[in-house]
Amino acid sequence: MTVTTELRAAAPQAVAPGAPLLRIRGLDVRHPGGPLVLDGIDLDARAGEILGVIGETGSGKTTLARAVVGLAPVTAGRVTVDGEDRTALRGRALRLARRGGAVQYMFQDPLRSLDPDLTVRRLVGEPLAVARTPREEREPRVLEALDRVGLDRALADRTPGRLSGGQRQRVALARAIVTRPRLLIADEPVSALDASNRNHVLRLLDTLRQELGLAVVVISHDLDSLAGIADRIAVLYRGRLVEHGPAEAVLTDPHHPYTALLTASAPSLDRAHRADLALLRTPAARPPAASGCAFAHRCPFADAACTGRPAVQQAGADRSVACDHAPHWRARLTRPAAR
Repeated sequence: MTVTTELRAAAPQAVAPGAPLLRIRGLDVRHPGGPLVLDGIDLDARAGEILGVIGETGSGKTTLARAVVGLAPVTAGRVTVDGEDRTALRGRALRLARRGGAVQYMFQDPLRSLDPDLTVRRLVGEPLAVARTPREEREPRVLEALDRVGLDRALADRTPGRLSGGQRQRVALARAIVTRPRLLIADEPVSALDASNRNHVLRLLDTLRQELGLAVVVISHDLDSLAGIADRIAVLYRGRLVEHGPAEAVLTDPHHPYTALLTASAPSLDRAHRADLALLRTPAARPPAASGCAFAHRCPFADAACTGRPAVQQAGADRSVACDHAPHWRARLTRPAAR
């Protein structure tokens, strides 16, 4: 990837992670006539960092992302971006906030999210038109965005169908950063890419959050993708936040049984605990009646103590886990004797 000296000089100074730019408090999302999809989520994303949100299909990851950008109705709680309560905005105020481009969304499938009849130049420039950026500023901003994501400017007049999968995803990323947002939500940004393009896009996200001081939230079901770039990881299960903390700590020493199951299932993670996998995949013999724990029906350690909703426990600096047996359940694992 090549970024010109002029662009580097014009880029905002990288922001050291620390100040929460996104604050989510008590977030509930319920689809009409259905159960809660998200249940009491508390989460922050900080300027200059990447927050990974992990969980299997149906855990509520995409609903969380859509709630942050206003595409999913919030039943209760607050979503605050850069001090502005987005859940309180209505009508014209909401339209103006969206038009400003401070929050941008990078969709999972660029082939479906990019208009096949528009050129790259028009696709990347469209958010600037929505934001009513002066016309004379749009072309330089479009070319700047293409440079930042490593796309040749000669591709600006091509349509998505004439690009490779990796190029299309970089167009989607250029489109997301062209308004110079403060917060970027990337929903499964590399799930449809091969290994080479996947690594390239992940490196781009890592570079851009440092150069632009972005808060980046990456939604993924793939821990391997997050392991190299995420500063912190939040683990969702059935709409609840079950574990959260620094990425290295969560990946190497999971405190929730579900997180341990995820890490033991990942090809390149937790080799030392591969023997945990069979036991963790064994459902509880007698799941507690009316359990308050979302994971109790799959947890081999579920007992009478799990009938209430697990309290969120602080497990060190900037780390939490919602499990009544954490972290002692791991001592109850039975591993094969060493040969």
